[in-house]
Amino acid sequence: MRIEQLGEGAPEIAVVAAIHGDEPCGVRAVERLLAESPAVERPVKFVVANEAALEKDVRYVEEDLNRAFPGDPDADTHERRLAADLAREVRDCTTLSLHSTQSYAEPFALVDTVDAIARSVCPYLPVSVLVETEAESDGRLIEYPHVVEAECGLQGSDSAADNAVELIYGFLEATGALPDDEPVAGYDQNDVEVYRLGRPVPKNGADDYEVFAENFERVPEGEAFAAADDRELVADEPFYPVLMSAYGYENVFGYRGERIGVLDG
Repeated sequence: MRIEQLGEGAPEIAVVAAIHGDEPCGVRAVERLLAESPAVERPVKFVVANEAALEKDVRYVEEDLNRAFPGDPDADTHERRLAADLAREVRDCTTLSLHSTQSYAEPFALVDTVDAIARSVCPYLPVSVLVETEAESDGRLIEYPHVVEAECGLQGSDSAADNAVELIYGFLEATGALPDDEPVAGYDQNDVEVYRLGRPVPKNGADDYEVFAENFERVPEGEAFAAADDRELVADEPFYPVLMSAYGYENVFGYRGERIGVLDG
């Protein structure tokens, strides 16, 4: 785990990259921020988490770090030990955790629950969607207080790294780390649609998978939204797909979601 800092003093703001080693966008963005070295009014901690997985260009070495929290310093696996170290590093910080996905090209934010941190941070981020994960947060960094997760775009793409830079700048503006004259991309909170993550859509054993539905676009009851080999999956009730793709996850297509409104102040 690599830790860098901008500003003097004990940081209460953190940006975390490389929870997953095959998602390099956050690391690329952190490197750009450190190279630009913007003036900050509050100290900021930058963490490159799973360096071992990053070096191997794999999601994880022994187990998924984002399912291993709170971790254990004496655990048998690299990621569970690392989870304990990372949790300690961000324990007292308002934190932005950067990710990428195979399911959606535009950046969006995720939180465990839509709380005061979500309402104060997300309007400054270049996102139009916020996902509340609640029951699906078990073992993830996002279940800790004061953590906002961001999916920056398509995994491995230049645009995801560019989006990650804008997300960091927006986060630093939201947390008062940047001087007021720093240019920041952002959305009005009335433009941020909120969805609640529901139950996963499991994959049965198949050779080929396909997804017909678009993420965050309503799937009506009775419509086929995915297929495993020649067997189509048909919606038994309306839902909004979230993080749904053919090969993004090993055992699930993604999640059923519901739209619950827009972000309120």
